[in-house]
Amino acid sequence: MSVRDEPLKQSPLGSEVEYADTYTPSLLHPIARADSRPSEVSHFFGEDLWHAYEFTWLNSRGKPQVAVLRIRVPCTSSHIIESKSMKLYLNSYTQTRFAEPREVRSTLESDLKVAVRAPVDVQMLTAEQLAEAPARLPGTCLDALDVAIEHYRPKPDLLAYASDAVTREVVYSHLFRSVCPVTGQPDWATIWIEYLGRELARESILEYLISYRRHEAFHEATVEQIFTELMTRCAPQELTVMGLFLRRGGVDINPYRSTQSGPAPVYRLPRQ
Repeated sequence: MSVRDEPLKQSPLGSEVEYADTYTPSLLHPIARADSRPSEVSHFFGEDLWHAYEFTWLNSRGKPQVAVLRIRVPCTSSHIIESKSMKLYLNSYTQTRFAEPREVRSTLESDLKVAVRAPVDVQMLTAEQLAEAPARLPGTCLDALDVAIEHYRPKPDLLAYASDAVTREVVYSHLFRSVCPVTGQPDWATIWIEYLGRELARESILEYLISYRRHEAFHEATVEQIFTELMTRCAPQELTVMGLFLRRGGVDINPYRSTQSGPAPVYRLPRQ
């Protein structure tokens, strides 16, 4: 398999491309994580949890088959996959025949492993299996808080303590927005945070998350920056940050970063 590792400006994102409908693994476009990660990154565990809702191929008799893909990419991989190239690659299965679903899965895992330079886990789900994922996040939604917003670029010094008491808290916001660094299109997400440490003022967390409204970065780097800024500014004993981004072109990406090892939890919010 041939996988390109070209500068981002040469990627399919934001460019007009032809859609292949026969298997073409060379469509995958890897990007080095180091190229998009913040300059200073705290140590963390985690993975990027992808869902691809529009995936189809043909069985040996030419009958279309469909599945929803759940793809887990470890955050330790040296590369990520540019999202439009992932969509183009997955679309290339459309008119390709496979004898068994397990052959489809093994092909996906093999190609993606080469692209990200790390083992990748792929699950092929039915619509019924997808519906089993919880649609509600644990914790407290911050969105009803009455806050005045003045900053729309990341501003970690907005974060403030509510008290010196050590607490475990789980909060989230649906108001998050950032911007694609290549196309300038908005990326909408729910950001979910769990921490153990000095109690943070909830209004300050919401103001901080909203300050990303004009921030330009890929999903993975955005979540890593939030994680790192929370660690640096607030020094919690434990911290988990997950971004549940809305799908675009049938694909959503949910980066998960934590001080605790283990797989990312699976949620599927109604707007995803």
